[in-house]
Amino acid sequence: MLSTSEQAPRRPCKGLDLPDISLKHHTTRIDTIKAGFETGMSIRAIAFHKPYGVLPCFTDSEGRPTLADYITVPHVYAAGRLDQDSEGLMILTSNGALAHRITDPQHKLPKVYLVQVERIPDEPAIEWLCTGVLLGGKRTRPAQVRVLDTEPPLPERPVPIRFRKNVPTAWLEVTIHEGLNRQVRRMTAAVGHPTLRLVRIAIGPIRLGDLNLGEWRALEEDEIKAINQLSNL
Repeated sequence: MLSTSEQAPRRPCKGLDLPDISLKHHTTRIDTIKAGFETGMSIRAIAFHKPYGVLPCFTDSEGRPTLADYITVPHVYAAGRLDQDSEGLMILTSNGALAHRITDPQHKLPKVYLVQVERIPDEPAIEWLCTGVLLGGKRTRPAQVRVLDTEPPLPERPVPIRFRKNVPTAWLEVTIHEGLNRQVRRMTAAVGHPTLRLVRIAIGPIRLGDLNLGEWRALEEDEIKAINQLSNL
């Protein structure tokens, strides 16, 4: 089932003139959505490349950027969070069972992140991340962590990371199988390497790939089947 926040009704933007919608990154019509959906077809799931600074919800009383500034598909809700200061892949769906498979830790669907941290982690720090870190009295599940040899090719962030001249940084690839609140950031901080930038690049079999910043695409039927199959393992 969707969480309480995901079940909340989506209100149309003030001044919205249907059926034409013009937003920052998409101009579309309700009856012919450019992602390839035909009139009357139920939209099951989309992949979205969330930019830094965008809230993972559709409304905000303070007027901050939200998913509604980028996503024109009706009746889809975020299957899991990606915090305002994080970037990368989100999956949104109208299917509660699919959202449950993605978010419920019992299905152990892997989530993969590129993480820039302060200083260069040594082997004990990497081993600690892999075997589990105590967060709020609970040990995280085993993770897969490796140090990248080169900086990954990512879009520039509108707000630069905190830079300290005498403090080197490193990029990690981190794969976790649960979704505690701000888990990856808390894990790296616990082993002495605060996260400076975090980009999610995969949720189960769904990869961010070459999806441009701020854009979304429809998930294919075989991708949805792959999520179901992987979450049954």
